Amino acid sequence: MKSLDAVASLAALAQDTRLNVFRLLVQKGRAGLAPGAIAEKLGVPNATLSFHLKELLHAGLVGARQDGRFIHYSANYEQMNALIRYLTDNCCGGRDCGIGDAPTAKSRRKQNGRQSL
Repeated sequence: MKSLDAVASLAALAQDTRLNVFRLLVQKGRAGLAPGAIAEKLGVPNATLSFHLKELLHAGLVGARQDGRFIHYSANYEQMNALIRYLTDNCCGGRDCGIGDAPTAKSRRKQNGRQSL
Protein backbone atom coordinates (compact mmCIF):
# COMPACT_ATOMS: atom_id res chain seq x y z
CA MET A 1 0.00 0.00 0.00
CA LYS A 2 1.22 3.46 -0.83
CA SER A 3 1.20 6.32 1.64
CA LEU A 4 -1.53 8.22 -0.25
CA ASP A 5 -3.79 5.14 -0.21
CA ALA A 6 -3.30 4.78 3.54
CA VAL A 7 -4.14 8.46 4.03
CA ALA A 8 -7.33 8.09 1.95
CA SER A 9 -8.39 5.03 3.94
CA LEU A 10 -7.67 6.65 7.28
CA ALA A 11 -9.45 9.85 6.24
CA ALA A 12 -12.53 7.86 5.24
CA LEU A 13 -12.57 6.12 8.62
CA ALA A 14 -11.97 9.35 10.55
CA GLN A 15 -15.69 10.10 10.74
CA ASP A 16 -18.09 8.49 13.21
CA THR A 17 -20.81 7.38 10.77
CA ARG A 18 -18.37 5.98 8.23
CA LEU A 19 -16.46 4.13 10.92
CA ASN A 20 -19.73 2.62 12.20
CA VAL A 21 -20.78 1.62 8.67
CA PHE A 22 -17.42 0.01 8.00
CA ARG A 23 -17.42 -1.89 11.30
CA LEU A 24 -20.95 -3.14 10.63
CA LEU A 25 -19.97 -4.34 7.17
CA VAL A 26 -16.89 -6.10 8.57
CA GLN A 27 -19.20 -7.96 10.98
CA LYS A 28 -21.56 -9.00 8.19
CA GLY A 29 -18.90 -10.75 6.14
CA ARG A 30 -18.69 -11.04 2.39
CA ALA A 31 -22.49 -11.16 1.99
CA GLY A 32 -22.67 -7.53 3.14
CA LEU A 33 -25.85 -5.53 3.49
CA ALA A 34 -28.21 -3.48 1.38
CA PRO A 35 -28.23 0.26 2.12
CA GLY A 36 -31.70 0.08 3.66
CA ALA A 37 -30.54 -2.50 6.20
CA ILE A 38 -27.45 -0.44 7.02
CA ALA A 39 -29.55 2.70 7.48
CA GLU A 40 -32.01 0.87 9.72
CA LYS A 41 -29.34 -0.77 11.91
CA LEU A 42 -27.40 2.46 12.39
CA GLY A 43 -30.30 4.92 12.41
CA VAL A 44 -28.81 6.94 9.56
CA PRO A 45 -30.98 8.75 6.98
CA ASN A 46 -30.70 7.27 3.48
CA ALA A 47 -29.31 10.44 1.89
CA THR A 48 -26.63 10.70 4.57
CA LEU A 49 -25.77 7.03 4.25
CA SER A 50 -25.40 7.36 0.48
CA PHE A 51 -22.80 10.10 0.95
CA HIS A 52 -20.83 8.03 3.46
CA LEU A 53 -20.94 4.86 1.35
CA LYS A 54 -19.57 6.87 -1.58
CA GLU A 55 -16.64 8.02 0.57
CA LEU A 56 -15.90 4.46 1.71
CA LEU A 57 -16.12 3.21 -1.88
CA HIS A 58 -13.77 5.95 -3.07
CA ALA A 59 -11.24 4.93 -0.40
CA GLY A 60 -11.53 1.29 -1.48
CA LEU A 61 -12.68 0.12 1.94
CA VAL A 62 -16.00 -1.24 0.70
CA GLY A 63 -17.21 -2.84 -2.47
CA ALA A 64 -20.66 -2.87 -4.07
CA ARG A 65 -22.32 -5.67 -6.00
CA GLN A 66 -25.61 -5.78 -7.81
CA ASP A 67 -28.07 -8.39 -6.52
CA GLY A 68 -31.19 -8.15 -8.64
CA ARG A 69 -32.69 -4.73 -8.03
CA PHE A 70 -30.55 -4.16 -4.96
CA ILE A 71 -26.96 -3.21 -4.30
CA HIS A 72 -25.16 -4.92 -1.46
CA TYR A 73 -22.16 -3.30 0.16
CA SER A 74 -19.46 -5.31 1.87
CA ALA A 75 -16.12 -4.61 3.49
CA ASN A 76 -13.06 -4.90 1.29
CA TYR A 77 -11.01 -7.16 3.55
CA GLU A 78 -7.98 -7.03 1.28
CA GLN A 79 -7.84 -3.23 1.59
CA MET A 80 -8.46 -3.42 5.34
CA ASN A 81 -5.62 -5.91 5.79
CA ALA A 82 -3.33 -3.89 3.55
CA LEU A 83 -3.96 -0.85 5.75
CA ILE A 84 -3.22 -2.86 8.89
CA ARG A 85 -0.02 -4.21 7.32
CA TYR A 86 1.00 -0.70 6.28
CA LEU A 87 0.45 0.63 9.80
CA THR A 88 2.30 -2.23 11.51
CA ASP A 89 4.99 -2.95 8.93
CA ASN A 90 7.80 -1.39 10.91
CA CYS A 91 6.54 -2.34 14.36
CA CYS A 92 9.47 -2.62 16.78
CA GLY A 93 11.97 -1.94 14.00
CA GLY A 94 11.00 -5.10 12.13
CA ARG A 95 11.79 -7.39 15.06
CA ASP A 96 9.24 -10.00 16.12
CA CYS A 97 8.02 -8.23 19.23
CA GLY A 98 4.76 -10.14 19.70
CA ILE A 99 2.73 -6.96 20.01
CA GLY A 100 -0.86 -7.48 18.92
CA ASP A 101 -1.92 -9.70 16.08
CA ALA A 102 -0.41 -7.66 13.28
CA PRO A 103 -0.35 -9.71 10.06
CA THR A 104 3.38 -9.12 9.68
CA ALA A 105 4.10 -10.41 13.18
CA LYS A 106 2.04 -13.55 12.51
CA SER A 107 3.77 -14.23 9.22
CA ARG A 108 7.20 -13.77 10.81
CA ARG A 109 6.35 -16.26 13.58
CA LYS A 110 5.23 -18.81 10.98
CA GLN A 111 8.39 -18.26 8.94
CA ASN A 112 10.49 -18.84 12.04
CA GLY A 113 8.71 -22.16 12.66
CA ARG A 114 6.87 -20.97 15.77
CA GLN A 115 3.13 -21.21 16.07
CA SER A 116 1.18 -17.99 16.26
CA LEU A 117 -0.60 -17.12 19.48
